[in-house]
Amino acid sequence: MSASHPDIIFHNARITTLDRARPEASAVAIESGRFFAVGSDEEVLALAGPSTRVVDLQRRRVLPGLFDNHTHVVRGGLNYNLELRWDGVRSLADAMDMLRRQVAATPAPQWVRVVGGFTEHQFVEKRLPTLDEINAVAPDTPVFLLHLYDRALLNAAALRAVGYTKDTPEPAGGEITRDAQGNSTGLLLAKPNAAILYATLAKGPKLPFEYQLNSTRHFMRELNRLGVTGVIDAGGGFQNYPEDYAVIQKLADEGLMTVRLAYNLFTQKPKQEKQDFLDWTASVKYKQGDDYFRHNGAGEMLVFSAADFEDFRQPRPDMPPEMEGELEEVVRILAQNRWPWRLHATYDETISRALDVFEKVNRDIPLQGLNWFFDHAETISERSIDRVAALGGGIAVQHRMAYQGEYFVERYGAEAAEATPPIRRMLEKGVQVSAGTDATRVASYNPWVSLAWMVTGKTLGGLRLYPQRNRLDRETALRMWTENVAWFSNEEGRRGRIEAGHFADFIVPSKDYFAVAEDEISFLTSDLTVVGGRVVYGDGAFAGLDDTPPPPAMPDWSPTRLFKGYAAWGEPDGAGRNSLYPRYQALAACGCASACGLHGHDHARAWAARAPVSDVKGFFGALGCSCWAV
Repeated sequence: MSASHPDIIFHNARITTLDRARPEASAVAIESGRFFAVGSDEEVLALAGPSTRVVDLQRRRVLPGLFDNHTHVVRGGLNYNLELRWDGVRSLADAMDMLRRQVAATPAPQWVRVVGGFTEHQFVEKRLPTLDEINAVAPDTPVFLLHLYDRALLNAAALRAVGYTKDTPEPAGGEITRDAQGNSTGLLLAKPNAAILYATLAKGPKLPFEYQLNSTRHFMRELNRLGVTGVIDAGGGFQNYPEDYAVIQKLADEGLMTVRLAYNLFTQKPKQEKQDFLDWTASVKYKQGDDYFRHNGAGEMLVFSAADFEDFRQPRPDMPPEMEGELEEVVRILAQNRWPWRLHATYDETISRALDVFEKVNRDIPLQGLNWFFDHAETISERSIDRVAALGGGIAVQHRMAYQGEYFVERYGAEAAEATPPIRRMLEKGVQVSAGTDATRVASYNPWVSLAWMVTGKTLGGLRLYPQRNRLDRETALRMWTENVAWFSNEEGRRGRIEAGHFADFIVPSKDYFAVAEDEISFLTSDLTVVGGRVVYGDGAFAGLDDTPPPPAMPDWSPTRLFKGYAAWGEPDGAGRNSLYPRYQALAACGCASACGLHGHDHARAWAARAPVSDVKGFFGALGCSCWAV
């Protein structure tokens, strides 16, 4: 600390520090964006000077800021204001009503896009819309709907816009489904490669640069609302460096970053990956940038021949025989330049072959200290975990099974799904492990869904995947989202805990994370989010502290204006009414003993309806609805 007093003090709180030397505190002092002092109110308030700002946190629970180990904020930000988000929406009827209203507001030639972040299992109807239903609400406006990595639904207007006809050739690794006359039906399938889905999406109109700046600010704002203070961006298809990073760079240059972002470089050209990494290692310095925007290494795509797409509706893909040779060329370049890397790998069959390559390179160029890691690893074996540990690597897991667990069980069985991935075993073996989302397409960006998945072992559809032995307690799950992630960005000792010297990033969740019922965890948000000692989001009692709201979403017809983000929270009396509260989720996956004579255990259907509760005799008849009594 300099001779001056702290910039700001937060006190009268119940702070979970995750510092084992001092796990609880009630106050923090911050100077120059870092925690200077953590302790009791008496200890910390004594440090205040005449210019120190003092904030009373009203005995609320405080947690370290959440840090996503794998997401796609760069790409997601460029498109956020264009996308109608069904993340967290619990009723297909509500989702289709959102679609209908957005179609009415969207001018030609723009599209309406629902791009991932949801699963059909989250809906009480347990299904996707049909193409006929989409065409009925959007006869003239192109609609593109992406479901996970497995399929996309295009209405007739979108098919005309992208030009898919009976003469369009079948894509490699995908399928354009056709009717008896050979015309596209509008259903695109990944089998199992999602390239056709993304290539089709890329044909849509893009926002101009100034709008992309606005869009990225709104996406960061949404992450702040959910308690996210940092991310590691894993690159992505159709995300070129440095062109598509110019928006984030400008925001960083202007001091408008409200989420710390470390980025990995993702190759874009099959069979030209080696040249990409030769060029990048010659022109980009590892860790170049600052604490808000900096380089973090290579991946998640290193070579296209090593990418095993995680579409559990399709059989596991075998990687081609050239995988090892191509991967070795790239890994040697990275190891020689001391660049860490991350590698997308869903199945142990892929992981074990990649480890053969890593072990071979390690014999010539030691990998210890490089902080390299696998992403996903749903079916990694105990033997592969040991090999990762021996090479000093890590495993970054994400909550994809919360969205796809039902498909995995259908293909491989419930027993095979009990440890997908085996997080507890990884931790027991001392491997570096952390958690994230893989948002925005294969899963939602909501960190609380990930935390709930690790604690409860349930999918969004309510299926219990994991027995108790494979679930985490709340503190361990929280560490997976905070201090554990620091190793994956090579920032150990600088972030992830509330202790002196760490970045002053913390949140006040909307309810006490350690006290709410398990099924309420996924419904938490943040009432106060602080990054570098600066309030980047405030709500409720802390709304007056919020000094960084972005300007209105652009364009003026953007879905972000009306529905905002996760669970359509911007419309609590409309589309969001059935999605914002735990009771709806509990009823949607009900296991109660009192089935309704009309709806059975599908109580959520009645809660979602405009029920005639005033007509007691008619509504609560012998064969009527008793869901309201549950």
